[in-house]
Amino acid sequence: MLKTTPFHERTAALCASHAWRRWAGHIVASSYELTHEREYHVIRTAAALFDVSPLYKYLVRGRDAARLLDLIVTRNVLKAEVGQVLYTPWCDHAGKVIDDGTVARLDENLFRMTSAEPNLRWLQDNAAGLAVDIADVSESIAALSLQGPAAWSILQSLGAPPLKYFRMSSASLRGIPVQISRTGYTGDLGFEIWADRVQAVPLWDALMDAGRAYGIMPAGMLALDIARIEAGLMLIEVDYVPARKALIASQLSSPFELDLAWTVNLGKERFIGREALDAEKACGPQWQFVGIELEWNSLERLYAEVGLATRLPSAAWRMSVPLYADGEQAGYATSGGWSPLLKKYIALAHLRSQSAAVGTALEMEITVEHRRKRANATVVKKPFFDPPRKKA
Repeated sequence: MLKTTPFHERTAALCASHAWRRWAGHIVASSYELTHEREYHVIRTAAALFDVSPLYKYLVRGRDAARLLDLIVTRNVLKAEVGQVLYTPWCDHAGKVIDDGTVARLDENLFRMTSAEPNLRWLQDNAAGLAVDIADVSESIAALSLQGPAAWSILQSLGAPPLKYFRMSSASLRGIPVQISRTGYTGDLGFEIWADRVQAVPLWDALMDAGRAYGIMPAGMLALDIARIEAGLMLIEVDYVPARKALIASQLSSPFELDLAWTVNLGKERFIGREALDAEKACGPQWQFVGIELEWNSLERLYAEVGLATRLPSAAWRMSVPLYADGEQAGYATSGGWSPLLKKYIALAHLRSQSAAVGTALEMEITVEHRRKRANATVVKKPFFDPPRKKA
């Protein structure tokens, strides 16, 4: 049976669309209004409030907590400061990505790990012989994401402390004890707020009340999907297949193939997958995860040929779409759509390394009036949208 989040009492009353989707065994709003358009625009112009409680969350504590996490993930956890948050993938012994998420250092010997999929067994299996306690707190911690240019003003009005990018702190918002991290999944100025589930409804009410003057709106997954594509952020089981679920070798991806080389610290003496990743770095990855921009004139021409105005997707799509270079298939896009802010048709894609350089001319398969056509496209730098306020 699907579960509801700690905020469901509020989100259900606001969900006029009755459009829900599954996320990690829970139901969350696809959109609150009949369309997601205003919810998307509020991310970029004011502040959007997302219920992100279905994330898997683990508390790792003890003398060897840092050692365990440093063994599992590719980042250097031992050097993380108290109050620092690390975005990181973690791999199997062949150097293929199992999952990606965050590791937050709450205290010297206390960490919180978030992930898209269950990872309790993986943590426990690798903790043998270490002085560490691992607790699954996915159900007991409620989480909200406040994203947009007005996000800081709203939190400041509630007495939140200033935070640098990917840093976190404890705070009290109208008497509610919370932890606030300057993180998110929109590529914009944003924060995530973590609290005990019994405080969920009062926390929601406090944020909505304080945000009313700033134009806050609750937003669903459809709006978030467009924003995360603009930000060049990948989604598990959409943009990559986790190693545990890959059926054949060609479905596997390494951090280098997912544009996550910056997260791989080969200076660490030991972590799972290190030997395989060291070898891959020496010879170079076979694939690259890149941004794609479709040429408008080419797209318009394909529709004009059948007497139609150009049709654009109303929501972000998630599917495999072939990409061609010099007439041969060079890769595939995995998610994309129309960016209302950038006024561009964009996509995230896997390309063979020889065709992945920025500026490479491509063609992307497009279905026009039931017929498969090819529109001109170009490899571009990610992220597509990267406002200075995100890190300011």
